Amino acid sequence: MSLPPGFLDELRNRTSLSEVVGRKVVWDTRKSNPSKGDMWAPCPFHQEKTASFHVDDRKGYYYCFGCHEKGDAISFLRDTDNMSFMEAVQTLATMSGLEMPAQDPRAKEKRDRRAELTDVMETAVRHFRLNLAGGAGAAARDYLAGRALTGPALERWDIGFAKDGWQGLWDHLRDQGVAEDLILECGLARPSSKGGKPYDTFRNRIMYPIRDAQGRCIAFGGRAMDPGDTAKYINSPDTLLFDKGRSLYNHGPARSAAGKDGPLIVAEGYMDVIALSEAGFACTVAPLGTAITEDQLRLMWRMADEPIIALDGDKAGLRAAMRLIDLALPMLEPGRSLRFCVLPQGQDPDDLLKSGGAAAMSALLDKATPLVEMLWQRELEGRNLDSPERRAALDRDLRFAVAKIQDASLKGHYNDALRARRDTLFGKNKPQRGFADARSTPWRGKGQPVSRAATAAARASALAAGAGQSTDELREAVILASCLYHPTQIDEHAAALEEIDFIGPGHAAIAAALLDSRTQDPEALRAELSARLGAGALESLLARPHVATAPPVMNPSNSEIARLCVAEEVAKLSASRGVAQEVADATEALSGEADEWVTWRLGQAAEAQHKAHSSQDGDKAEFDIAPNGVRLDRDERAAMDRLFDQIQFAKSDKYKP
Repeated sequence: MSLPPGFLDELRNRTSLSEVVGRKVVWDTRKSNPSKGDMWAPCPFHQEKTASFHVDDRKGYYYCFGCHEKGDAISFLRDTDNMSFMEAVQTLATMSGLEMPAQDPRAKEKRDRRAELTDVMETAVRHFRLNLAGGAGAAARDYLAGRALTGPALERWDIGFAKDGWQGLWDHLRDQGVAEDLILECGLARPSSKGGKPYDTFRNRIMYPIRDAQGRCIAFGGRAMDPGDTAKYINSPDTLLFDKGRSLYNHGPARSAAGKDGPLIVAEGYMDVIALSEAGFACTVAPLGTAITEDQLRLMWRMADEPIIALDGDKAGLRAAMRLIDLALPMLEPGRSLRFCVLPQGQDPDDLLKSGGAAAMSALLDKATPLVEMLWQRELEGRNLDSPERRAALDRDLRFAVAKIQDASLKGHYNDALRARRDTLFGKNKPQRGFADARSTPWRGKGQPVSRAATAAARASALAAGAGQSTDELREAVILASCLYHPTQIDEHAAALEEIDFIGPGHAAIAAALLDSRTQDPEALRAELSARLGAGALESLLARPHVATAPPVMNPSNSEIARLCVAEEVAKLSASRGVAQEVADATEALSGEADEWVTWRLGQAAEAQHKAHSSQDGDKAEFDIAPNGVRLDRDERAAMDRLFDQIQFAKSDKYKP
């Protein structure tokens, strides 16, 4: 439904964000100041012990300094309770005593329809429960008892039984007055192709209700009692209530337990989830009959930064793990990944719990394998690396895998980790040609640096000094000023603003304030930052001639110019920092191997690089890719080529001091 102008502003003004959030967190009384609306708590979106989640009650927004989740009361309810936008608005309106405007008839009709379907599903739950308790459910009860599921556990999970008949549920629901179209729309029955009555979707199966995050039954999973059945497990079809690619079994209880009862465990099926939960691992979920999807991964990461994928130790389980790696790589972020717990061959979680108890499961979870190690094992699987060509093929495949990672910093750490494993495998102790990026091309004679982290001496050398710090400061200033005049660019480039190591005076504080602000009005944003940082901070930034003539500042109404300008300045700043790091690494690698003449030659090359970097023609040049994944323009690339040619010359036998 459409809301009248000003309604959301009034709703936010009446809503106490700390009251909304306080239902999900325990405030840190040492850091919080209720009188000022300044509240701190451990983050409800990821597991942590420290209070890095900040609520500003007066401004009505929250921000986590650990996982970077941010938003207002509406987004908080949507993320924590899996509500739709309008459900969150309705909840807040009820809390604040604000009357909702007249509803859109179509939206109301859809919500009413969902409510009707949910009632039908709950009626089916009760019917299946009665079947399990009756004479027809004896065999199913025996099976469940063999899995240690009896009275209390069956009630907790609402497990039932569908009789072996064509219209058992259909007839029951019709006798209860449920309309035929509702039964069909719930996916509980299917039309007959022969013109007869619709027939039940589930027959002779143990029934597991699938509930959404609010606990409403939205679908069923059914396990066949007949060993000869063509499908051991089937799920409800997708309906208005149920999208299996966007749902998780045990989602609601697991989310409530997240961060309290150990890590988030992702098991393969219903019985795995039930067995683990009954053994004390309450934070456990499972996908619903298909491979894990992107939407399911996002749901998991809202509950935990590093879900543990618990897989059966058979070939199917391992294949599932390898497929998940490719899905997860482009979605990884700093602090957000996966771990893998592969169970012993032939065992599932229930088997392990029966043989070794919860302690055995905990021991395996504690040793869960990081994603990078699973990637390495996958690429080594079945390879014979007895020739240069085969080793080169390994390098190529690792490059392609790492290239899928979007975050530049994370990509670098993956390169480092995989390179270390490669060197150990081949018995290498010296730098090897790297596989930093699938897009990069080899530099003539250049070896991969031993480490990305340069020593203080290397950073202070004449070589490193050629990286153009003053130019970097100007680029930082243009980026920040562009965001001040075009607040829409803050969210679009939030990742870059968070990652840039600002060196300009006051730049880091301005960037942090921009990320904290929720204002989309440029004048209001500048006023807010002036009040927070002092008027002098912005005046100093905007007074620079290079900033005052920047296209986004001179064209405050053209957001496209701002978008292009910020993207370009971020790319060039990244290139500059990357060049400086490469130079520092190279200087450090030469430690003890070159005399003053070599150092002088390298300094000259670095100076040439700096001139190329700061030239007007260089600003307009096309970009190329350096081995560390950053973008360089043509002149920067040529300067770096010359630099590393001289490094190799200095290290070769041709140079005789």
